[in-house]
Amino acid sequence: MTSIPLCLPDSITPEQFLSEYWQKKPLLIKQGLPQLIGMFEPDDMLGLALEEDAAARLLTQAASKKEGQAQWQLKKNPLTETDFDNLPEQWTVLVQNMEQWSPELGQLWQAFDFIPQWQRDDIMVSYAPKGGSVGKHYDDYDVFLAQGYGTRRWQLGKFCDKNTEFVADEPIRLFDDMGEIIFDEILEAGDVLYVPPKLSHFGVAQDDCLTFSFGCRRPNLMQIIDNLADIATNDSDLFIPMLLPQALQASGELQASSINAIKDQLLQMLQSERGDDIIRQAVSEVVSKRQYDALMPEDTLDTDELMQALAEGATLQADYSNRLLYSQTNDGIVLYANGQRIDGLDDTAVAVLVRLANGEHLNSQDVTDVDADDLSEWLENGWVWIDIAE
Repeated sequence: MTSIPLCLPDSITPEQFLSEYWQKKPLLIKQGLPQLIGMFEPDDMLGLALEEDAAARLLTQAASKKEGQAQWQLKKNPLTETDFDNLPEQWTVLVQNMEQWSPELGQLWQAFDFIPQWQRDDIMVSYAPKGGSVGKHYDDYDVFLAQGYGTRRWQLGKFCDKNTEFVADEPIRLFDDMGEIIFDEILEAGDVLYVPPKLSHFGVAQDDCLTFSFGCRRPNLMQIIDNLADIATNDSDLFIPMLLPQALQASGELQASSINAIKDQLLQMLQSERGDDIIRQAVSEVVSKRQYDALMPEDTLDTDELMQALAEGATLQADYSNRLLYSQTNDGIVLYANGQRIDGLDDTAVAVLVRLANGEHLNSQDVTDVDADDLSEWLENGWVWIDIAE
């Protein structure tokens, strides 16, 4: 696949987007991702939704809400053909983790290279016939809504917060009041709409419609705290009881001074070089973890076939359904893939994986000094994807 231009208007640089729009306000990017046009049709997604391993959901909306009954119904995978019998007029099929099913689609993440790849979540596709929708809602993460087939009308309203009231007793988070509508346009195939976190939005299919959501997500503090504890269990020094100053006090009281002393020692540890190492490893593991289980490829190339393909012009690229990243430490570069630290690599292999993590496409000359069996293992692990020359 040839290099893909960044998904931004010609008049806006990546620096402008990050400073003026990112997590602040929406942006319509006309024909921001024309590569999507013709890549998929509705039948492709309906067939995929029936796959046993697909992370698929079927959302249906009743014509009217009866007393004591939800207006919306949600059915999760596995879905069967009978689930699509006698559907109401308004329904939607959602399939997550599309990178796993289409490496070619995953390569379109290159259009968003102005966002660090460790913040990429997954690509979700939404199929709906005319009138289909998932209701008025907001997301806690950034999303680029890319139209791949048909047209969809999008309305954007107010920013929401923890006080936003959702409609009771529905299987998904929906609300009625979007406030003042600040955007109301129909997106055509190839158009992209950036929606920042917590901005209310409402999309309605104008005809048979495929919308691809490129979601960007950061870890939450609970994930980091949980992983910090896991990593800290490997440090025996942290199991030694703390030394604390002691003042005369009532025997049953835990004084604030004691709590503050413990807190001070905890903060000192976290702010030390040891703490830096623990935090770096915890964050790296969390953000490199896959959200969905990996699908095992049915056909893989053995080492000889891989080297032959490279000799004939194939290129190696990062597999966008996996998570490959690195961090700089005092001891050099540390690599992580899918939540695990990668150790035991020589400097040449590390340098090549760094280039792949940064989105480069490497040919046979770029990997000449890397052991062929290592390259084959990277392919088998899902760290890299081979684009075979036509």
